[in-house]
Amino acid sequence: MKYSLHKIIDDVSQYESKIVNEASGSLDEALKMISYLQEVLTSLKAFIVKEGFDSEWEEINFFRNVKPGILGKLIYYNKVYRIECACPPGNGKIYRNYFYSQIKELKQEFEEHIFNSGFYRYYRSGRNDRDQTFFRLGNINLYDGLNSFVFEIDHHFSTYYDYKVARIIANDLLQNYLHLKIDSIEDSNFKDEEATKDIFWTSSKNALVELIYTMYASGAVSHGKVGIRKLSMIAQIVFSVSLGDLHHAFHRMKTRAGSRTAFLDQLKISLEKYMDKDV
Repeated sequence: MKYSLHKIIDDVSQYESKIVNEASGSLDEALKMISYLQEVLTSLKAFIVKEGFDSEWEEINFFRNVKPGILGKLIYYNKVYRIECACPPGNGKIYRNYFYSQIKELKQEFEEHIFNSGFYRYYRSGRNDRDQTFFRLGNINLYDGLNSFVFEIDHHFSTYYDYKVARIIANDLLQNYLHLKIDSIEDSNFKDEEATKDIFWTSSKNALVELIYTMYASGAVSHGKVGIRKLSMIAQIVFSVSLGDLHHAFHRMKTRAGSRTAFLDQLKISLEKYMDKDV
């Protein structure tokens, strides 16, 4: 295959990391990612419709892992954009209730369209014995009583089930996003505006993610009883920064080239240099 599927995934991750660090806010980040991900999918579709796949494994891998990963993020960022656009101003009761209603809506959608399905259990369990049926073109069985969306898909670029995987991925990302929003609302009294107005994070967002996971993994805060989401919320409030999808950023950190703990390595060097000044 001319396209390197691993490179596509890496390129998307690198671009997302760049946008997360450069975007002026959630709306800006979502809009830029929507535009970019649409272009990626359009290019992939044009290539695959024309060239096809070199092997059965390549086809299954594309429709189980590659395309859903990209489409899932597109669905996620589109939903974030819509949520942020309709969000009421301020951080009072109306603002809080708005995000609680979004959580309720997401839970209802999950229960009605995702959770109560044999495919969801198949995918979550990590099974692959039916991948040839679910993730190869032209194998849709209409006798399964599928959602009417099946009639609207492009049968040259979708197995139908790749879309269902994308919905699962988007749902996971949205849950994380909304819970972070609600945590920041519930703990908004933690931040004293006057005391912290001059305190803000000046290194990269990836560096702060690395620091958060270090505190969590080491059990340095409250004997390790504080979760990642809570630590992230506190860091975002204290340092006036939005970190976006924390778990995805950590995944990129685990697979990046070179040192996986670049910020911690630099912290050690900086501290030793500072110590040497006092010798």
